[in-house]
Amino acid sequence: MKFLRVIRFDRSDDHVFARAAEPDEWAVSGAFSFIALRPSDIVGKTRQAFVNGFLGLPSFGRSTFAVIAEMGDAERGLVEGWLADHALAEHGAPDRAAALAAARDEIAFVAGLCEEKPINTVLAVHRHLDDEGAIREAFREIAPPGEPRHARIWDIADDDT
Repeated sequence: MKFLRVIRFDRSDDHVFARAAEPDEWAVSGAFSFIALRPSDIVGKTRQAFVNGFLGLPSFGRSTFAVIAEMGDAERGLVEGWLADHALAEHGAPDRAAALAAARDEIAFVAGLCEEKPINTVLAVHRHLDDEGAIREAFREIAPPGEPRHARIWDIADDDT
């Protein structure tokens, strides 16, 4: 299965977010972390995390960028457990079954986001509150600077040349 991993191009996330995710951690959108916030709470580093931070696992730190990678079943199980434990401890999940259901929903969302994109695609997220106060997310691909992703390595010529 394809899933997101934290990628860091520099140490700027250490300064942007209250807690930065570690490179190569698994990552989810993490928008659920902001559901209980009021608009007046979304300031400073919390605003940075809300507007453009992926949630790294297991640190629960934030990352500006994530890259699509392959994930095995064992790793998926770890992510599911980390998310469920977090839902119970930090977000008031009523019981383990509800926490696991929420974790599976978040995993399915991220897997669906990655499904049709190539491995090593770098993504960024942008969030905002709509007019009704609901969280809206948009994901965009970050293209590498300069050359296209695939370089031409040969030409086809007629035998006469």
